[in-house]
Amino acid sequence: MARIDVRLDTSLESLLEYAPRDGGPRVLATVVATAGSTYRKPGARMLIMADGSYLGLLSGGCLEADLGIHAQRVLESGIPRAIEYDMRGPDDVLFGVGAGCQGALRILLEPAGPGSPAAAALVNAGRITRSGRATSLVAVHESEQALGTYDAERLSPALLTAAKRALADTMSHDIDFEVGGRRTRAFVQFLAPPPHVLICGAGPDAQPVVSAALGLGWRVSVVDHRPAYAVAQRFPGADVRCADARELRSSVALAECHAAVVMSHHLPSDVAYLREFAEAGVPYYVGLLGPQSRRRRIAQELGATAEKLRSRIRGPVGIDIGAVTPEGIALAIISQIHAWLAEREPKVMPDSFG
Repeated sequence: MARIDVRLDTSLESLLEYAPRDGGPRVLATVVATAGSTYRKPGARMLIMADGSYLGLLSGGCLEADLGIHAQRVLESGIPRAIEYDMRGPDDVLFGVGAGCQGALRILLEPAGPGSPAAAALVNAGRITRSGRATSLVAVHESEQALGTYDAERLSPALLTAAKRALADTMSHDIDFEVGGRRTRAFVQFLAPPPHVLICGAGPDAQPVVSAALGLGWRVSVVDHRPAYAVAQRFPGADVRCADARELRSSVALAECHAAVVMSHHLPSDVAYLREFAEAGVPYYVGLLGPQSRRRRIAQELGATAEKLRSRIRGPVGIDIGAVTPEGIALAIISQIHAWLAEREPKVMPDSFG
């Protein structure tokens, strides 16, 4: 099975989707380095507005109030700055913020209002990742030059080389170098596209599945052969297509989908969808809704073609969480896909304390 380059931290897309549209001043806060146990890792972002409200989290709520104070200073001065929190000491209360995560963070704060380099870099990166392509962002947090977040169009030759290396290696990394005795430190973030999930079947129970996936910042495509179901207004934020299941390979770019869920509740269509996936060889995760007796009949309909799916199909789709409602089933499905994308096996954590 081929390696899947996908990004589950979709804080970038969330900021672009939910940021206030009033065009007011704001500060972008980016985690650029960590040590020990921290709530978020390098590349996590949040926006802090001029009124003190914020979008996103960089801690479990421990640092945000203090970050707001620093953000106001950045707004007043217009000058980016990097701040550090070290919570690895023995005291429960450090820096007056009551944080006890036993880790350290370095956070870059920079103006990110309309027309700022940071805003332009985020919008450009989001446009690229939403198209299913990878890109990179460079957060310069120590330098004689201007600190801030940049895309490839605004980088010095040395940083541009680092950004290209991140894309080539499909991996984020830190850079630290000196020129003429002047130090430059930056976090170079490789941004794979967020997960793209294909839902085959646009019945009422598909709506909470799509909603749950979109809520995570994932890209979602929905296909159904029934015009009454394949209606964009029923799935706001998703790409909805009305197409015959037998023509799936010609109507959807399956190679761009990381996972698919077959849930049309129409046996001939489900068989046709699975046949298309079998012949295409992608995606590597195919979930099938329905009881064992129905799955057995579908396998009989597929005949020898079923062997091409055996290592990729999950049926019944979803983690067994005792779900009984459409919303619960949606949670079970999206949780299983998330775990698979993260290369994790769902497991019950042992009870322990102390």
